[in-house]
Amino acid sequence: MPRSRSGTGSAPLLNRVGLAGAAARFSQRSYAADYMALGFLAMCWLLIQLFVSPFHRMFSLDNKSIQYPFAVHERVPVVWSVFYAGVVPFFIIMAWSAMLHPGAQKTQVTMLGLLVALMLTSFITDIVKNAVGRPRPDLISRCKPTRGTADNVLVAWTVCTETNQHILQEGWRSFPSGHSSFSFGGLGYLSLFFCGQMHVFRPRTDLGRCLLAFFPLLCALLIAISRLDDYRHDVWDVTIGSLLGMLVAWFSYRRYYPSMGSARCDVPYDKTDPSVLEGFGKLNDEEQGRPRSFIQGDGPVHEENYPMEESASRIL
Repeated sequence: MPRSRSGTGSAPLLNRVGLAGAAARFSQRSYAADYMALGFLAMCWLLIQLFVSPFHRMFSLDNKSIQYPFAVHERVPVVWSVFYAGVVPFFIIMAWSAMLHPGAQKTQVTMLGLLVALMLTSFITDIVKNAVGRPRPDLISRCKPTRGTADNVLVAWTVCTETNQHILQEGWRSFPSGHSSFSFGGLGYLSLFFCGQMHVFRPRTDLGRCLLAFFPLLCALLIAISRLDDYRHDVWDVTIGSLLGMLVAWFSYRRYYPSMGSARCDVPYDKTDPSVLEGFGKLNDEEQGRPRSFIQGDGPVHEENYPMEESASRIL
């Protein structure tokens, strides 16, 4: 096989000399790529908010599922939803960092995981909302159809007389629920973080830790239920939105932390560990039962699973 004049044409990118190799090594050993992707997601989400209109499904005025009244005052407005599911978890993690001093690396990956969970959840939710274009339960109240519109035929959104375009266009953004997905994305991530830091899933964990760890999920559930009470969504919208937010939260958390069954579930992965830098093949260590290094103190430690079977045998 011919090689380049520099003799590095067939060498892995991480081992190459020069700007490309240095950039690749910096990306592998830092979270620069994650921050860049996060910024890209934020920019795409903003463009969706500014320029994308939802698909307008046709509807009939005699459809009782979309005849609910429009709630002028919501139980949990958008601003408060962002505060409860975004700002509160952010400051809780910051307070945890200030009190326990876990180190800059651990604080960074924890905060980064939260931001990724919130941004990725919002991005996916808005894409699906606009693509599906499902009418909200209060669509007719929003629409204010022109007088004389037939009740028993499908009509287009052009029969609406509502002048406030934000209120009108939001009438076709029912599926999935954005409040539900965002609340479970942020508060669900916080719950996972609590579970990992307090080792909730180790054998014979006390009930107090469990209640504290799962309390954010209860708050997220109440936010999701409020969307049913305001007739902004139906059960399917809220259920799918909640599952979406929780799935993204789990995905974001597990990118930085090991599984809850690990004895080191409170310690994030060490990005500078050579076994991680060698490639994706090394990411199967956990499933294959081999040790993996994590960040803790001044040197790497190895993952150990809780002796679940041994503990169960002792109980029996």
